[in-house]
Amino acid sequence: MATVLEAFCLVLVSVLWGATNPFLKKGTEGIEKVQSGNCVTQLLAEMKFLVLNYKYLIPFLLNQSGSLLFYFTLASTGKLLGEDIGGKQAIAGMLLTLIGITLCVASNISVEP
Repeated sequence: MATVLEAFCLVLVSVLWGATNPFLKKGTEGIEKVQSGNCVTQLLAEMKFLVLNYKYLIPFLLNQSGSLLFYFTLASTGKLLGEDIGGKQAIAGMLLTLIGITLCVASNISVEP
């Protein structure tokens, strides 16, 4: 059974995720105006736009902190249930997920001549 702290953490995660989504969408306004030569430079230009845009970066960091809190809350709950948490397989899974997300984002870049 989840403790009060774990329940609070999961509520905080939902607030972080739910509250940041509209700001993330608002922060990406103008990215369609970013133009560059080929797919790779287009991706880098769009990443630069997002990283230097505080209207996107702050909600993104808050959203990702919610993701970390979610992971650690589930990990602590799993430990209470006797599950083996972490290790090389967890790190490999996170890396594969990151690579998959990167490929999905890269495949959605539209380069207009």
